[in-house]
Amino acid sequence: MKTIIVTGGTGFLGSHIVKKLLELKYKVVILKLSTSPVDRIINILDKIKCYDTDSTEITIPFEENGKIDSIIHCATAYGRNGEKASEIYKNNTLFPLQLLETATFFNTDTFFNTDTFFNTDTILYKYLNYYSISKKHFSELGRQFAESGKIKFINIKLEHMYGPGDDISKFTTYIIKSCIDNIPEIKLTPGEQKRDFIYIDDVVSAYIKLLQSFNALNLNYYDFDLGSGEAVKIKDFVTLAHSLTKSETKLSFGAIPYRENEIMESKSDISKLKSLGWRPEISLQEGIIRMIKGESE
Repeated sequence: MKTIIVTGGTGFLGSHIVKKLLELKYKVVILKLSTSPVDRIINILDKIKCYDTDSTEITIPFEENGKIDSIIHCATAYGRNGEKASEIYKNNTLFPLQLLETATFFNTDTFFNTDTFFNTDTILYKYLNYYSISKKHFSELGRQFAESGKIKFINIKLEHMYGPGDDISKFTTYIIKSCIDNIPEIKLTPGEQKRDFIYIDDVVSAYIKLLQSFNALNLNYYDFDLGSGEAVKIKDFVTLAHSLTKSETKLSFGAIPYRENEIMESKSDISKLKSLGWRPEISLQEGIIRMIKGESE
């Protein structure tokens, strides 16, 4: 039985990955903060081992669980709650670097890093700068570790993930929940910017495909784009969600301006993942229908 460490295992993405790993008979260890809510994994807590990183030495999970085959790093700090730059860097650069160093010492095979599609050559949104730059710095450090031959480092640039149960602060969740609740009005930009929306089940299946295929990857460092491979206008996403919920909410497109340096189009190149035999299966309409059902329960 292979043992996998998952960081951010109490979060939206991490909890889905943990459940899938258990289903596939992996031994799962999660690293979290003592303050992390565990409601997403409350029904499987007895099937996993948990360590609070704010009170446990980083080496302990490795010493107590035998060989750790892989690490799936999902934990992140977005900076949406007024965190200081130093706090964002601590969570997005320093902590995973310490984990990567420890994994290398204990001969872990592969480190799967969750990166962001914001790390492009495009000028970044001001409110995402610390987040994006801290993530970019860690992926560059991961490349150095990999190129030294110490560990395989798989960097996954994740597009606009969505699904039921995600945080209300996320755009897709806010829109669908607001439409379901029939709030009086949603003020929006003109909505011409395009995003690559990918449903959570497709995201998880891609991680599993990479986990099961890493031995076939000849290099020690890889970048993989993870999305649907299609760019959809924000306006089209919102209009579709509004229609499928039969909402009476007024959609006020153009009521607020675009952000400074708005990214007008983001679309993943999923050819590398397709070459491994992975393809997204959930259409945007089907994904929204599943979200509506999940958020309505």
